Amino acid sequence: MKKIIGIGNALVDVMTIIPDETCLGRFSLPKGSMTMVDAHRSGEIKQAINGMKRTLASGGSAGNTMYGLGIMGVHSSFIGKVGRDEMGNFYEKDMIDAGLSPVLIRSSQSPTGTAVALVTPDSERTFATHLGAATELSADELNISYFKGFNILYLEGYLLYNLPLAEKACQLAKENHMCVALDLASFNVVTELLPAFDRLVRDYVDIVFANEEEARAFTGGLNARDALDEISKKCKIAIVKTGPDGSWIKREDEVIKVDALKVTPVDTTGAGDLYAAGFLYGFSNGFSLDKCGLFGSILAGKVIEVVGARMPGEKWTEARKLVNEVAQE
Repeated sequence: MKKIIGIGNALVDVMTIIPDETCLGRFSLPKGSMTMVDAHRSGEIKQAINGMKRTLASGGSAGNTMYGLGIMGVHSSFIGKVGRDEMGNFYEKDMIDAGLSPVLIRSSQSPTGTAVALVTPDSERTFATHLGAATELSADELNISYFKGFNILYLEGYLLYNLPLAEKACQLAKENHMCVALDLASFNVVTELLPAFDRLVRDYVDIVFANEEEARAFTGGLNARDALDEISKKCKIAIVKTGPDGSWIKREDEVIKVDALKVTPVDTTGAGDLYAAGFLYGFSNGFSLDKCGLFGSILAGKVIEVVGARMPGEKWTEARKLVNEVAQE
């Protein structure tokens, strides 16, 4: 089995049930949106919701993927930066409990980043995100020793806001003869940083994960199938996810259409992150690309049956059962 290390923004997801929309109005948070807030505003929001029912989970895009890989039994690690605080301690413990061996650099300047999700009675989630220490991770803090013993590096596209950091991670991975996988993160990020994405993919990346909107942004407006061909010219394996229509995978002349798992969706949060976890689980274990894609569909399908990016134990049991059935076919 190949070993995988991820790198990204280490954020604690704080899912909080609120009784009405008063809090949203008070802090000018558009319902259903994701708003970036500073440390002061983040503190005010946390004070306002103090005492309300909440659940915590280690998050961030790459963090979600690596957590899923840990639960699936893949030897995994995650590089990120957190504060010297309670949230940082929670992030580390949550990752370790999932089976990971995280490399968490502690900031003495900023608190651990948080994504506070305010959940209204209609199940709509409104995020107030403070990146905190997560954005302080620098290229100088990366060490080749972190990558020793690993075969695959997984990066989230948000990391390209710090291009020197993303490039350093890729350079160290290639020095260690590793495969590099990149998730494009969000169409607006790709649009904003297109030259950086294009260069990083051409120079370092072996596997690209994109949804339809991200693929369109990366290829100048092409539809999913045509974007797949275009992306595959720049890397070894291209994956374009098309929601309920499944996904497309291409390696050289091999093109595979993968069906989505038939489910009743509740919340699509985490679907892309868990698709990557399923695919990389298969890839790290040497399965064929079509089975890798099916594993991705299974984990993505199961996570959208619940609210949030974390599946409860019974959902993981269902997912692993389906993965094992596909594996044995």
